[in-house]
Amino acid sequence: MGAVNAAEGSDFRGPLDATRAATAVLDADDRIVGWSPAAERLLGYPPDEALGHPIGRLVVDRAGAYQVATELPGAAHARRQVLHMRHRDGRIVRVTTATLPLAHGEAGPARLLAVADADDTERWEALQSMLRGLATQSPVGLAIYDTGLRVVWTNFALYREMGSFQYAGLGPDEMVTGGEVLSAGYPPTLEETMRRVLDSGEPVIELHYRGRPPVDPDHDRVWSCSYYRLQDTDGTVLGVCEETVDVTDRYLAQQRLDLLVRAGGLVGTTLDMSRTARELSAVTVPQFADSVTVDLVDSVLEGDQPAPGTARSGRLVRVWGRSEGTPADAPATGPADGPDGAAPAAREAVDYPPDAPQLRCLTTGHAVVTGRGPSTLVVPLRTDGAPLGVVTFRRERHPDPFDADDLPVADELVARTAVCIDNARRFTREHTAALTLQHSLLPRNLPRLTAVDFAHRYLPADSKSGVGGDWFDVVTLSGARVGLVVGDVVGHGLGAAATMGRLRTSVRVLARQDLAPDELLTRLDDLITQAADEEAAAPGSVTGGPPPPAGPGTGDIPDDQAVGATCLYAVYDPVTGVCRFARAGHPAPVVLDAATGTVTVADVPPGPPLGLGGLPFETAELHLPEGSLLALYTDGLVRDRARDDDTGLDGLGALLADHRDRPLPELCDRVVTALLPGPVEDDAALLLVRTRMLDGDSIVTWDLAAGPEEVGRARALAARQVAAWGLDELGFTTEIVVSELVTNALRYAAGPVQLRLVRDRALLICEVSDTGHTAPHLRRAAIDDEGGRGLFLVAQMTQHWGTRYTATGKTIWAEQALPPP
Repeated sequence: MGAVNAAEGSDFRGPLDATRAATAVLDADDRIVGWSPAAERLLGYPPDEALGHPIGRLVVDRAGAYQVATELPGAAHARRQVLHMRHRDGRIVRVTTATLPLAHGEAGPARLLAVADADDTERWEALQSMLRGLATQSPVGLAIYDTGLRVVWTNFALYREMGSFQYAGLGPDEMVTGGEVLSAGYPPTLEETMRRVLDSGEPVIELHYRGRPPVDPDHDRVWSCSYYRLQDTDGTVLGVCEETVDVTDRYLAQQRLDLLVRAGGLVGTTLDMSRTARELSAVTVPQFADSVTVDLVDSVLEGDQPAPGTARSGRLVRVWGRSEGTPADAPATGPADGPDGAAPAAREAVDYPPDAPQLRCLTTGHAVVTGRGPSTLVVPLRTDGAPLGVVTFRRERHPDPFDADDLPVADELVARTAVCIDNARRFTREHTAALTLQHSLLPRNLPRLTAVDFAHRYLPADSKSGVGGDWFDVVTLSGARVGLVVGDVVGHGLGAAATMGRLRTSVRVLARQDLAPDELLTRLDDLITQAADEEAAAPGSVTGGPPPPAGPGTGDIPDDQAVGATCLYAVYDPVTGVCRFARAGHPAPVVLDAATGTVTVADVPPGPPLGLGGLPFETAELHLPEGSLLALYTDGLVRDRARDDDTGLDGLGALLADHRDRPLPELCDRVVTALLPGPVEDDAALLLVRTRMLDGDSIVTWDLAAGPEEVGRARALAARQVAAWGLDELGFTTEIVVSELVTNALRYAAGPVQLRLVRDRALLICEVSDTGHTAPHLRRAAIDDEGGRGLFLVAQMTQHWGTRYTATGKTIWAEQALPPP
C-alpha cells in the first residue's frame, strides 16, 4: 500500500495515495491518524493541526454518522453522505464523504474517510468508483494484520485466490496448508518474516511463498508477497499490510528455465555414458521427478552406431536408476556419487513386456505419459534419427502428475543428454579402435634371448583420458646383443597410437642397422621432423589449411593429433657386460647393481624430445654385473596428479631392491599394483630386464695376420672349434662363410683382421673385423664375372648377415641357426 499521509513523522500506508483524493484515516475513537495532501488543500488544515483531533471538530452537522453498509462478504460499499465541514479560514464547505472500514463488520479499529466537494459530482463518482474498485476490482490480493499478526481485513482479490473469507483472526501461516517460504535469506515462516517487518519497519518485497489454498487443496500455488508496516503519526505501530500476487505459472516457467540452464552446465561433463545418466538424474531429482532411469541400447554401450531398425531388435541395458519392482527409497544403481569418481556398478539387461511404455517410446520415437500415482513420462534418446535408448521419469511423491507443460522440458533435457551420450558413444568407439590398434602394434611374441631375461607390462589410460602412445620393444641385434626401447608419444587417440606404430617400426629398422644409440635417436629425430614438415605443408594441415577441431582436455591440440615424442634406447652386449644408453626427453632408467645391491637412476645425458630437430644426443656407457636389473618405463608409471617424479622413482627403486630375486613377471605385477593402484590417468609402460653374460666357452677369438695363407688357417681354426662345440652339421657351411669373409677383409681392408665365433642359445655367429670403413654389398654376378659370388653364397647359406661399424673399423657378421637338440 502507498502512504495516505505525507506529513513529517507519519508512515501510515494505504492504496489511495495514487488517486490523489482527499482522504483521512480515523481510529476507533474517530481521531484523525492519517491526513492526505488533498485533504489539506480542500479544508486548509495542515497535518500538524489535523492529526490527533476528533473528526467531529471539523464537522458542523451529522458528526460521527459514518456507518458502512456491506453487500458482499469482505467487499466494502461506500455510501454517499453530504456533510458541512469547517474550513481553516472559517467558512463552511459542503462536502460529500464515503467511509471504508479497515476490518470485517460494520466497525473496526480504523476507517478510511474520503472527502470531496459536494458540488463536484464527477470527482465524487470517480472517488466512489475507486473505493469500490479497491475492494472488489483490484487484481492484487490485500490483507491487513494487526500488531498481533492476525487478519483484520482482506479484499475480494484475496477471496478469489483463496476461495474463502474466513480469515479474520487467523495468522499468516494459517491461511494455506503446507506453506513454505521459497525465497532465500528469509525466515522459514511468514509470521517470522512479518514480525521482522513489524519490529524493524523495513519492507519485504516479492517474497515467494508456496502453499495449497482452500480453493485448490490438492495443488501447490506460488505467490509473490510484499509486506509494509502501518503506523500513525506519533509512531504508534498499527499492523502490517500484505500484498499478494499469484505467480504460479511464472514461477514454474522460471523453474523449468533454470532446470534447463543447470542441465546445460552439469550434464555431459565427461565422456562416460553412466556418469552422464547420473548427472541427468542429479539435475532433475527431486525438482522435476522423484526418480529417473536411463536405459540404453546394448550396441550403443559398445560404441556402435545404432541403425534405425534397432528399436525393434535391440536389447535395453540399465545404466542408471532402480530396477523394476525396487522400492522407491532403495539406492539407485550406477556410478558412485563420490569425489573419487568410482567406477559404475555392473550394468544389467532390462526385459520389458511388449506393451511397456519404454518399448512403445523406443519404437515410435515419441514420448509416452502414463498413469497417476505414480505418473511416468518416457522420453526417447535419439540422435540423427537413430534410437540410443529411453529415459523414464517417475513421480511417486510429487503432488502433480506429468502433463503437457512438462513435455517440452523433458524433451529438451533428454535431447541434451542424447547429444552427450552420443559423444560418449563416439569416444568409446574411437577409444576401442585406438586401443585395438595400439595392442596390435605393441610387441606380443618377443623371442627368448641369451643376453637378457625380461618382462613387460602396458596399462592404457582409462576411457576418460583416451588411449595414449606409450610403447616398448626388445630388438635382437648382431653379436648376441639386444636393443631395449621405451617411448611415449605426446597426445591421445588414434593419431597417437598410429604415430607410436610408425615410431616403433622406425626404431626396429634403424636398430637392425647396428647404429649407436645416439646415432639412432638422431636418425629418428630427422624422420619425425621431416614428417612434421611435410604434414604442415599439406593442404588441410594446421599451417597449410583450415585447422583441425580442438579436442577436450588438450587446449588447442586435438586428441588424435600426436605432437612430438620421447624415447630411450639402450644396447646391451652380453659379451662385455656393457650397456650403452641415449635418451630423447625420456626419463632415465632405474638400475639395480647385482654386485652392490644399490639402486640408482642411470646418469644418461638428457637429450631433447624427438621432433625438435638440430640438437645432438649423447651416449652413456654403464657396466652391468650379471644379474643386474634395469627398469625402463614411461612417466605415467611414476607420475600422477597426487605424486611427483621423485616420489614415484623412490617407490620404484624400493620395490626393485625388496624383490630383486623374484621372477620378472611377478616383479612387474608388484610394481604396477603398488604404483598404479587406482584408475590410470595416463598410459604406463614398464620393461624390466635382468642381464646375463656369455661364458668364456661360448666365445672364441683369433687374430689373423695379413697374407692369403691366413684364409686356410682361419678355415681350419673355425672347423676345429665348431667340432669341439658338437656342431659338426655346421662345419662345412662355417668353413665357406669364414673363407669368404676373411678373404674380403684381407683383400679390401688394411691392418689387422680378427675372427670371432660366438655360440648363442639358438645361433652360431661368425664375425670378421677389420679397420676398413667400406661395407661390402650383395650383387648378382654376371656369367662372365670372375668375382662377386662370395657374399651371394654367404647370404644363401646363412640365416642373416650384415655389417656394423665400430670405433676402429667395421665387423661383417653372419648367423646360422643351430640344429635342433
